[in-house]
Amino acid sequence: MLKKIKKFTFLILLFTSVTYYSQAKKKTHLKPYKVGFLFNFGTNENFIFDDVDYNYSTKTYKTQAFYKLGDWKNLKLELIVQPQIQFIKHQLINKHYVLPNEENYLEKRAEFTQLKKINLYALEFGIAIKKRLNTKLDLQGTISLGFSYINKRTERVAKGFTFIENFSLGFSHQTFKNSFIYLGTNFGHVSNLNFQKPNDGYNILGIEIGYSILIK
Repeated sequence: MLKKIKKFTFLILLFTSVTYYSQAKKKTHLKPYKVGFLFNFGTNENFIFDDVDYNYSTKTYKTQAFYKLGDWKNLKLELIVQPQIQFIKHQLINKHYVLPNEENYLEKRAEFTQLKKINLYALEFGIAIKKRLNTKLDLQGTISLGFSYINKRTERVAKGFTFIENFSLGFSHQTFKNSFIYLGTNFGHVSNLNFQKPNDGYNILGIEIGYSILIK
């Protein structure tokens, strides 16, 4: 079921992005109407996940470019392009998660039970749906998919190419004439769609804050 959701999300984002850029190319206009920065902190230790086998937390720094996709009824749709870097801390707690039938399992247990600092580099594409609550406040939901590279292996994900998926829900408030503050929460997932083994992946629940400005 999760794989089907990932594929469906990927197709939606791909179709929307290709359609938008095709239209934008005809207009020879790829300039975003807004740019910004977002910080996210997430962890697997929360009331939803809290996997006792491992600890995992991430601090994510994103730059953002916002493109208008249009309106649907009383909703506004946007494409958000988000290059980013994630600074991850990971540690295997349950050494028996690495099974004896795995190659070099004792070495892996010794490696993975040490605290690891990992970097993940990604380019993420999100579709944001905004509902105006008042003249300055919007409710914003965003679903996104990213292509990424993780620089160290763990017992759950191999080093190398990965995907990231995020769903965020929050509020965007216009603080001044040309600037906005965003505050929200997100569910995040990292895996590689079985391109490599292992591929158990990570799940996090996080909070995020962003700031953006209109471009004249």
